[in-house]
Amino acid sequence: MVTSATGREAQLFWLALHLVPGLGARNALKLIRQFGSPERVFHASLTELRGCGLREAIAESIHSGTSFEDADAEQNKVEQCGAEIITIHDARYPERLKEIFDPPILLYARGRSECLSGENLAIVGSRRPTPYGMAVGRKLSRELTQVGMTVVSGMARGIDSYAHQGALETSGPTIAVLGSGVDVVYPRENRKLADQIVAKGVIVSEFPMSSTAFPQNFPIRNRVISGLSLGVMVVEGAQYSGSLITARLALDQGREVFAVPGSIVSKPSWGPNLLIKQGAILVQDASDVIEALPLDVKQKLARAQETADEQAATSSGGQASLWESAATPLAKKLLPLLQIDQSMHIDEIIRRCEKNSPSEILSALSELELCGLAKQLPGKRFVRVWIT
Repeated sequence: MVTSATGREAQLFWLALHLVPGLGARNALKLIRQFGSPERVFHASLTELRGCGLREAIAESIHSGTSFEDADAEQNKVEQCGAEIITIHDARYPERLKEIFDPPILLYARGRSECLSGENLAIVGSRRPTPYGMAVGRKLSRELTQVGMTVVSGMARGIDSYAHQGALETSGPTIAVLGSGVDVVYPRENRKLADQIVAKGVIVSEFPMSSTAFPQNFPIRNRVISGLSLGVMVVEGAQYSGSLITARLALDQGREVFAVPGSIVSKPSWGPNLLIKQGAILVQDASDVIEALPLDVKQKLARAQETADEQAATSSGGQASLWESAATPLAKKLLPLLQIDQSMHIDEIIRRCEKNSPSEILSALSELELCGLAKQLPGKRFVRVWIT
């Protein structure tokens, strides 16, 4: 009779199974369902393992226990990183993720793991968004977080980053699902964002510690983004983008698909416009998302709506007050020149205000930024901020 392992030893069995070369999430889950636990999988005979339809090399690898050395090193890395392991038998494992066809048998997590079981909505989109996409992604993320939802995304460049930032601006939680190990920040410029997410939300991955963000990892990662969520919203995405892959995964998993419409002559809007044509829910504000959610979720979120409205009103009033007190005539003149959906280079702004010196114009633009009414983008380009 085999004595059941507990605590750190039990976790070692989970990691060892997870790290068996070539096994994959689907076969690992099949084995756990067949034998009851990773420990029993490793105590199974070679004949029993072969009977589960495994390739000979995989069956022999499990039977020989060669992955335990890697598992021990992995366990040490997890502890050193301050991460934790959440197995599919753990009460903290998100119930919604268990519903998909091939859930990971375990998740690595850094941050507040309780966020995983919230009312989650994924926001995904182009890695090269337009100013319109940036503004919309951030705006909708703020609105959804204010009504009690948790925004899920992949912490990639572009829309993903703006979605996380929008959630963090309301001090709400956000979930970043990585295509690398939880100790590997990709892209590198998102290190500060990663620290903020760990403080207020959680970073998760099914990939082992120190795993590099290889291109083939992202489609695998995308099924977890949609699997954690009630639905997936696409803000911008080209014809063959990863955002549309995530949307298709959401449909396969029985999730809602939402899309933000864009200009018919804008390539990044091709994806969401196509999804709307195919039946995705058109989103103009957070209420379009809430309306499509199940009744029990709506009731849960309704209690947070009144508080969210009060917070939004206070924020708007504070911003208007700051604008009135800080605005100069030139700043008031510049604001109508700036657009939400298209950036303007500083040279063009100077050209349009030829009666003012460049230093005066830069000072006025700084005023607008301090008031939260304008934002400077890379390349000395400016856009007007979409106020919610």
